[in-house]
Amino acid sequence: MNHKKKSSLIMLMLVLLLSMVLTACGGNSGNKNTTNNSASNTPKSDSGSSDTSQEVKLKMVLLGGKPIDSDLVFSELNKKLKEKINATVEVQFLDWSDWGQKYPLIFAADEDFDLIYTSNWAFYTDQAVKGGFLELNEDMLKKYAPQTWGNMPQVSWDQAKINNKLYMVPNNNLEVINKVVLYREDLRTKYNLPEINSKETYANYLKTIAANEKGITPFGAKAADGWKWHELDQTLLEENNNFRLIDKRLPTAFKLDDATGKLFNIYETPEFKDLLGYYKDLADNGGWSKNAVTNKNDIWQDMKVGKVASYAHGLGTVGFNLAEARRDTPDLEFAIADIAPDSKKIAAISTQNGMAIHSTSKNPERSLMLLDLLQNDKEIHDLTMYGIAGTHYNPEGEDKFTAGTSPGNYTGFANWGWNSKLNRQDVAYPKEADDIFNGWEPKVFHFPLETFVFDDSKVKTEVANIGNVMVRYGIPLEYGIINDIDKGLTDLIAQLKAAGIEKVQQEMQTQVDAFLAN
Repeated sequence: MNHKKKSSLIMLMLVLLLSMVLTACGGNSGNKNTTNNSASNTPKSDSGSSDTSQEVKLKMVLLGGKPIDSDLVFSELNKKLKEKINATVEVQFLDWSDWGQKYPLIFAADEDFDLIYTSNWAFYTDQAVKGGFLELNEDMLKKYAPQTWGNMPQVSWDQAKINNKLYMVPNNNLEVINKVVLYREDLRTKYNLPEINSKETYANYLKTIAANEKGITPFGAKAADGWKWHELDQTLLEENNNFRLIDKRLPTAFKLDDATGKLFNIYETPEFKDLLGYYKDLADNGGWSKNAVTNKNDIWQDMKVGKVASYAHGLGTVGFNLAEARRDTPDLEFAIADIAPDSKKIAAISTQNGMAIHSTSKNPERSLMLLDLLQNDKEIHDLTMYGIAGTHYNPEGEDKFTAGTSPGNYTGFANWGWNSKLNRQDVAYPKEADDIFNGWEPKVFHFPLETFVFDDSKVKTEVANIGNVMVRYGIPLEYGIINDIDKGLTDLIAQLKAAGIEKVQQEMQTQVDAFLAN
């Protein structure tokens, strides 16, 4: 998906996969193809001078439940692979309910397989440093995966390196993770409100709805799952100020344009204090429910039935929700707003999705040839991403699709390990969501700490204690439940210090400094 897909939270991922064909959590806007790099039907064209005279059988491990029609699709795939690289592939599925336990076990047991899905949230770093993945070098990639090597941006290869070594073929798909707001456009026009394009115009919209639309909650706030940040924090606190949190479990951040990576406690900034005043004003004026901290409702479902007037999420999810609303509830008019239009746009790093080769694979060369086809051969890519044409999807031109007669029979698993620019886009995906992404793409900002991952092994107790403080003191403060925000902020900072925030920040700074030095 050229800029489309999934996402980031694992719990939301399964819901999206069950409700959409090949969607993801996160900020991508719908599977759009921008190039057509079809591979040849002969092995030599796909693999240079590589020897494919001996047939091999590959085994690939993917996350997710086994789709009903997976045998049908992969049987068709194997016919084509036999022609192209003289190989076939058998797929093992690790169900979402237990993949977290089974994934490391197949390495510990040294099971016989060749390829496996991996990502920055699915054991990539862990297995790479333990020797579970084969190290890939430039010569191998140029010889056995030449199209992937040529089409992949250099920044994507660099992002996938661990200690300057590469263990993954990352997906080739740009996903911008900045947040947007989905709101009721019919209500905005009803009250002749200005365009929503800033935190001020958004606050005006929320307070107007609160004052005039009884029975409708202006903003769908929800903290019942223990999430430590307000739903608008990424946009209003991070993006508007070019801050970046190192780890979402902690309040430690840096400035995107600070090459030194100096860390600070985001709760101690004047920007955060100002935002508390903004949130308190909204809470006092009915901007969200007084039960926001305990709310367990599905916010999107509440919006569809007219109970909620807006919410914040990634562009991809918002785009698909908008398409769903236009299909299911055409009497309600929704629209998308970017309330931090001048902020730097941040892309998910390439390791959000990818494929690795088992370090004990007997066929690493043919495995790379397969990955080259999965990402770059249009026939193979369409088949493995969308299934059988006419059954699971209907191709619409070169780069779009509609649902087939049985779309749910081939979905729900990690075929997004080979997302690429050949991904198709659902024809129902809203043009305005696409337009927003196209405006964002040139603004994507890369920064030195983009791939830094905090190792909390020396401060696990402190990290846990800090998380408890953020839930107990931070959430009520941000949702406007605390009347005296000055005292509430003072108490929050004091409790964080007692929990060990200074020790954690010092350890994190040491790691950041070492990372930047390398």
